[in-house]
Amino acid sequence: MDWLENAISKQRGFIRSFLAVPLGQLEQICANHWHDRIRLDNELQGYLRNRPDHRCRLLYAVDKMGCQYSSNISEININAACIGQDLSKRPYLACINDSDARFMLSDVYVDKQTRKPCITAINSIQIDGETCGYIAADFGLKDLPLKNMDEASLYEWRQIKGDPSIRKTLFQQTRTPSAMDARLDQVLDVVESLMTEQGVFHSKLHFSSSRATLWPLSDPCRYRLHVLDEIINPKVCLAYSQMPYPAEAVVSSEEVQGILKLFKLLREVDDVIYLRAASLNIINGLVGLNFSCDGSHYMQADEFLNRDVEFWVGEEEMACNI
Repeated sequence: MDWLENAISKQRGFIRSFLAVPLGQLEQICANHWHDRIRLDNELQGYLRNRPDHRCRLLYAVDKMGCQYSSNISEININAACIGQDLSKRPYLACINDSDARFMLSDVYVDKQTRKPCITAINSIQIDGETCGYIAADFGLKDLPLKNMDEASLYEWRQIKGDPSIRKTLFQQTRTPSAMDARLDQVLDVVESLMTEQGVFHSKLHFSSSRATLWPLSDPCRYRLHVLDEIINPKVCLAYSQMPYPAEAVVSSEEVQGILKLFKLLREVDDVIYLRAASLNIINGLVGLNFSCDGSHYMQADEFLNRDVEFWVGEEEMACNI
């Protein structure tokens, strides 16, 4: 998943650039007062109080062995009870031993107190060119100004295995036609109209259970659920606002019909390996397929259109991801 690693790397780089300067300032405070623990605690708290934009939840200094050297410092509290505790095994301090850099950033972890994702920035403290310890600053991810990520590059073909018990008995079962199968042409005609003329940008068809879930651009945070009697009737279109085809769609209106036709073919072409459910999102261009073996595929629409039916049912390993 190169896209995921690249996105995480870019976000970490953004956080590093945001925190490097304040951590350098904190390092200087620690170096100036390292041998006076009470003064060190007070100076660190003073830094937080004089920086209302600091966003830091907790500051603390750690010695070279990973034992806590200072109190836990927040803007409103100095807690000396934590002095001396061994933090060397904490996952968020592992980067101390893994890097020679002055400034380090931990992996994201879930804080035991808040149960929320957090990250710890760590800067070495040097006195006369020697490292005497580290200053650590804990941040909740929600408190940091994270970079807006370009999600257009996040979608690549992914195959996900389903329930192994279903795959194991795959050839002992056959497709039982559903009520939707008997009216599938009508369903697809209505869904095509809703997607190309009435602002539905994401649709998922549940062939086996004869229902459809639709997401309209006019109200994208709430999906609409339709049973078969509703989705086969063209009057359902009256419940959706008429909208021009979205300019930001990466799937053309002409391609929508071709994709829906392929859904039908993959549903009907084989009685053992067949679609149970399929989805299309015209904004991010993603097609989702869930097969009878419970294997799932997610891919770009153009990749899907470039594969014929034989590609799926001719190679069981592709369709079912066994």
